[in-house]
Amino acid sequence: MDWNQRYLENDTPWDKGKPAPPLVEFLEKNSITGHVLIPGCGLGHDVRLLSQHGTKALGMDLSQQAIEQAQAIPSTGFINYVKADFTKLPGHFHARFDWLFEHTLFCAIEPHNRSAYAASAAQCLKAQGKFLAIFYLTPGADSPPPYPSSQEEINTLFTPYFTILEKWQPTNAYPSREGKELVFLMQKI
Repeated sequence: MDWNQRYLENDTPWDKGKPAPPLVEFLEKNSITGHVLIPGCGLGHDVRLLSQHGTKALGMDLSQQAIEQAQAIPSTGFINYVKADFTKLPGHFHARFDWLFEHTLFCAIEPHNRSAYAASAAQCLKAQGKFLAIFYLTPGADSPPPYPSSQEEINTLFTPYFTILEKWQPTNAYPSREGKELVFLMQKI
């Protein structure tokens, strides 16, 4: 998948123009503090929301075009963006973040590369760092992404690195994703 080309052509049906409803819901009752990494940030809607809640947010994406478009959107707070491949996490990002947040990035990663994703999730976090993930559980698309994913796969890949503190189905979701997302709150072991 050429993600940059998709942004250049404005062919981004995954971008809903606003932060992920389950993140909004989480932040209504909980706080996220410190340095937060948001891989697969796209146009930065979640990055801006997290910054508005007082975090130091770093959005990461494979697409230079997505990063440039995100940077062009007015924002407040402490926000940075970087073009990088989260599955090949550069060393200067190791043990740097208090929180990791993701929304539907996992389902966009080819299944053979998901173990690298799980390792990067652990590498980027400080000791006892937290990972809030909104996983889109899907049997997959006729022409992925999204690639198939399941709760069992998530458990298998992440439990070597994380303790699952909670998991729940969000009450708010984008239309067509109702009942297809599962939120995990994990802590680095």
